[in-house]
Amino acid sequence: MKINWGTGIVIAFIAFMSFIMYFVINMSSNEKYDYDLVTDDYYKEELIYQNTIDKENNAKNLLENLSWSRTDEGLKITFPQNLDIKKINGKMFLYRPSNKQLDFETTISLSDHYLLIPDNRLLDGRWNIYVDWEYEGTAYLYKKEIIY
Repeated sequence: MKINWGTGIVIAFIAFMSFIMYFVINMSSNEKYDYDLVTDDYYKEELIYQNTIDKENNAKNLLENLSWSRTDEGLKITFPQNLDIKKINGKMFLYRPSNKQLDFETTISLSDHYLLIPDNRLLDGRWNIYVDWEYEGTAYLYKKEIIY
């Protein structure tokens, strides 16, 4: 049986549609490719973004900004040495882009110039750190993407 050019085009079109449908179904049903939104209230967060920009600018104007390091005990967030730790308050949020269930928030309570997140709370991989803190009425924000 001979296949004419019209039948060949139809077969190629059906093969191409099958190929595309395979990838669409695979991407939408496979949990490996399922990513959560950064926030559920995206548009509300967008409206108050100017506050975030102001906090980041305040943090950039510090003589010494926050820093982080990985230790045997866990993740160590170090605050500037020239600040009085009793006047520092705020919250720290750790966001895991690949799994919403691993996200957590903690209140900043310092007894020294660093905050330690225990190693058992963090899995290896990418984390986004957001430290929203205040010192003597001035708000600061430290954002960092790390590979733990």
